[in-house]
Amino acid sequence: MAGKHSRTRIFSSPAGIVATAAVGVALAVGGTVGAVQLVSGSDQTGQTALDLTPTTASSLAPSSPAVSPSVSASPSVTTSPSATRSPQAASRGKERTSSPKPKPTARKTTAAAKVLESGSCGASFYSDGQLTANGESFNPDALTAAHKTLPFNTKVRVTNPANGKSVTVRINDRGPFIDGRCLDLSRAAFATIASVDVGALTVRYEVLG
Repeated sequence: MAGKHSRTRIFSSPAGIVATAAVGVALAVGGTVGAVQLVSGSDQTGQTALDLTPTTASSLAPSSPAVSPSVSASPSVTTSPSATRSPQAASRGKERTSSPKPKPTARKTTAAAKVLESGSCGASFYSDGQLTANGESFNPDALTAAHKTLPFNTKVRVTNPANGKSVTVRINDRGPFIDGRCLDLSRAAFATIASVDVGALTVRYEVLG
């Protein structure tokens, strides 16, 4: 029904009460329940007033508290901190510069030995095991030599002019005592500049300071 209408009718006979009940049933079947109210009037004997105020079926439904299942709040998810961009320009946007190359380490050069004396003379070799003039045990495999007058431990560079090979020897003995020879080399020193099969040859010597 579009609206709610309040009607009150007064019946004075039992037949009217029955008719009123029938009207209430008809209204209930049609979707509206009529509320019947008996009112006894003080001024009219045997008359009964019925309140035919229609009410909707929903108004007569028992009111029950709506129970909705409680939903537990899900745990709050903390968001990860958002990445912030540096105000500086990206490195790829900058001009590339080549990395400095390491400077080569300067090698220490040994100063060339000073030549105190030079000349040419005959040289030979010896290989007999014996004590040298300065008290050392003679070692034919060491680069040493014998000279008549040069101080012990003097360094002498000996060069074979025939092939350009040279060797530096240390004076630790006296000799040779053969005319025309000024140096007597150890076997190893002689083999560095010439074949030991030669036995003797003319060399160029340089006394180093």
